[in-house]
Amino acid sequence: MVFSSLIFLSRFLPAFLFLYLLTPGRCRNLVLFLGSLFFYGWGEPVYISLMLFSAFLDYGNGRMIEYAKRHNRDGLAGAVLAESVLVNLSMLGIFKYAGVFPLPVGISFYTFQTMSYTIDVWRGEVPAQKNLVSFGAYVAMFPQLIAGPIVKYKDVAQELEHRTLNAEDGYKGIGRFCVGLGKKVLLANQIGLLWEATKGLPAGQMCTLTAWVGSMAYALQLYFDFSGYSDMAIGMAQMMGFHLKENFDYPYCSKSITEFWRRWHISLGQWFREYVYIPLGGNRRGWNIQLRNILIVWALTGIWHGKGWNFLVWGMYFGILLILEKRFLLKYLSRLPAVWGHVYATVAVLAGMTVFALEDLKSGFLWILMLFGSTGKLWNPEALWLLSNHGLLLLLCIAGAAGLGKKLAGHPAVWSLVFFLSVAYLVDAAYNPFLYFRF
Repeated sequence: MVFSSLIFLSRFLPAFLFLYLLTPGRCRNLVLFLGSLFFYGWGEPVYISLMLFSAFLDYGNGRMIEYAKRHNRDGLAGAVLAESVLVNLSMLGIFKYAGVFPLPVGISFYTFQTMSYTIDVWRGEVPAQKNLVSFGAYVAMFPQLIAGPIVKYKDVAQELEHRTLNAEDGYKGIGRFCVGLGKKVLLANQIGLLWEATKGLPAGQMCTLTAWVGSMAYALQLYFDFSGYSDMAIGMAQMMGFHLKENFDYPYCSKSITEFWRRWHISLGQWFREYVYIPLGGNRRGWNIQLRNILIVWALTGIWHGKGWNFLVWGMYFGILLILEKRFLLKYLSRLPAVWGHVYATVAVLAGMTVFALEDLKSGFLWILMLFGSTGKLWNPEALWLLSNHGLLLLLCIAGAAGLGKKLAGHPAVWSLVFFLSVAYLVDAAYNPFLYFRF
């Protein structure tokens, strides 16, 4: 079951919210937990046991770490933490990278969430959760279960125990959900068809313009797909009394790759910074150690997205760009007009996203060569045909990614229209993928 499906919009979500709102506050975590298990089990009931194992394991680990700390048994606390990290990473490795089993939806997200919990308990930043149902609600929370944002326990610990429902949060949550649904259904799905059309062209019909149109289409599809999902997740959570952190901040407005990664998939970047980069020493131990830490973080970021070599290359590509920016590029960019920073960041991101999109490395590199003129043709009739059919949509998506419709999206009349159009599209839609499900 996905958020942009008629069964979710017309049955599951209304029924869940009706029951949730009628339930007394002290029992809402149970409703959230059971509702999330039903949501997750709709498509993959066999993997409920895996998620429950992860939840029960780290619930027990958190209690044990706190007990060991209280009794000054730091060695035991460290051993339990190591066991938690090892088991979670082993689960992720076996199911995501071994290729023996189908990939359980959401495993990349909930394993990171439960690991961050045990690490924070070990650090003394949060007390261990005593209520198993409340911890289960945190792990299984369906709005962000499948594709994030990654929610650290300490960010929602207070609201897990004490949260209130009010009209303002409900109003804002509904609006945020409708905007996210529109991003996904009306923009991501539509511009995705342009990417599919471009990707499917024979080599003889490709030209430089076609390659740029295709790369822009995929980058925009990925952005509206993932940021739309995050908007829907944040909106639904707000309806339930939770206030999740932002996951996107108009990344395509960036003037550098450093800025881009502060704005794109913010929760993943913060997770790696807090639990990998800083513990390794961050930038506190000299340039050589910082360089090593950046490369480690970006290798892991690539691997986290999938087992293909293209993901590792993608991660290292951005890691190297970030290193170059820290060494000298940012100084030069700061002296140039802002437009050149935007051009540089856009070209660099589109090249990187092309490698991300095409899992066959050879195909990805050949596409990048086409971006820079390897076909010998700047344009051809096929490119003009694509632009004549999809040019308006492409411009609309670019404007949306630049935040030009931000104020307009704040009006209830716009929410209603977007929701109506999205549902109308879904009635007959045959193309409705969620790109981030495979990560």
